[in-house]
Amino acid sequence: MARLVFLGSPAPAAVALRALVGAGHEVALVVTRPDARRGRGPARRANPVKEAAAELGVAVTHRLEDAVAADAELGVVVAYGRIVPAAVLAALPMVNVHFSLLPRWRGAAPVERAVLAGDTETGVCVMALEETLDTGPVLARARVGIGAHEHAGELTARLAAVGAELLVDTLRAGVASLPAGVAQSGEPTYAEKVTAGELRLAWERPAAELERVVRLDRAWTTLDGERLLVLEARAVPGPDDDGAWGAGAPPGSVVGCAVRTGEGALELVTVQPSGRRAMPAPDWRRGLHADVVLLGDVPGPR
Repeated sequence: MARLVFLGSPAPAAVALRALVGAGHEVALVVTRPDARRGRGPARRANPVKEAAAELGVAVTHRLEDAVAADAELGVVVAYGRIVPAAVLAALPMVNVHFSLLPRWRGAAPVERAVLAGDTETGVCVMALEETLDTGPVLARARVGIGAHEHAGELTARLAAVGAELLVDTLRAGVASLPAGVAQSGEPTYAEKVTAGELRLAWERPAAELERVVRLDRAWTTLDGERLLVLEARAVPGPDDDGAWGAGAPPGSVVGCAVRTGEGALELVTVQPSGRRAMPAPDWRRGLHADVVLLGDVPGPR
């Protein structure tokens, strides 16, 4: 078993930390991001990795430089959110668990970008960490299929479990027996963070693309100037101009729970109006008392 330093912050990283301790590795130190505000209140809360470390009795620091002084054999990085400088890597070699099949989706949001792109497969790589972004040789990888309607949160949870198991297997024989790794091959793609603007449902786009935005769990539109979250939806065929919406109805027009889009329709399943709890779309729709409503910032009929 190895003496490790662990670097990470969000819930998927906490899964890996617990797996390492459960497998008998000695985690000498956890390096994680500082406590942050959650919600609208002023109180700051520890992130999931810091909470897990407290439960496991592992020392915690917010200073990356402390990793060098921990007398560890290896650093393990899972969703840490910062580039580790070359000077730190020279003093302490590290491996990284990344939720994609590298070199596809290097960067901060590989799961979200895979969903938005309509990928049917992704995976997990354990790679040697380099100062440059997700470029190191791959020590181990596992492929994971993406469900046709699977949300990013569900997929991330599955990848976290697969990644934790892959990490433990990779370290089973000890740090001295780590494989040399295989250089990444193929055209890289980059997974930049998803912006709030990308989460707005632009109704002129095809319904199939909009469903993928909904699968990121934070999709939104507006109704009468108020934000409406769309938590679950399905792309379905839509009627022609002379169908349920009527000739000339713009994208964003809603009849029943079906929203007209640039191609096909998006059937709303679960929504959350501003200031209210999530609810089935039919319940929300009945409360509007209108046959046809218009969502979003869309142009009127030409």
